[in-house]
Amino acid sequence: MSPFPRFRTVAARVAGRFRGNQRGSAAVEFALVAPLFFALLFAIIETGMVFFASQSLETTLQDSARMIQTGQAQIAKYDKASFKKDVVCANASVLFDCENGIFVDVHSYPSGFGSVEIDDSITADPITGDRNFVDNTQYSAGGPGDIVVVRLFYQWPLFVTGLGYNLANLSGSKRLLAATVAFKNEPYS
Repeated sequence: MSPFPRFRTVAARVAGRFRGNQRGSAAVEFALVAPLFFALLFAIIETGMVFFASQSLETTLQDSARMIQTGQAQIAKYDKASFKKDVVCANASVLFDCENGIFVDVHSYPSGFGSVEIDDSITADPITGDRNFVDNTQYSAGGPGDIVVVRLFYQWPLFVTGLGYNLANLSGSKRLLAATVAFKNEPYS
């Protein structure tokens, strides 16, 4: 008698036991599903953090721009650096590295809202073709009754970009957050 028929029966018994044994199936299924689950979970958390940071930047902008709109920044004779340090960074949340990360851009237009539309420095994209941020910001708070556009920019670092979900619009796995407000200065004295 050849050894192969005996091997077949032993192999069939072992295969039958293996097929019938359900122990460890949950661990195998979890090992198959876990990477997708955690990738989705981290992508959701990353997206939520970007939206939360964007909203925090908007709130910082609204609080800071109020100082220009009421004339307090002009009366205090703020320049770009002191406005950023004393007003914007004072209003910024702990999410941001304010001193090194937030960029402040303030433009004033004495001739009305029509001149805002034709200003290329406001409408131009601050991101170059090679995905770098262009810092061409300025500070001109204007006078009473002037139209003012205040913008804040922040380069938010991303962490989940390696899993195929990429929100980055800047090189170095960063997303440029921008907040903008336009208003007419109050007639302060």
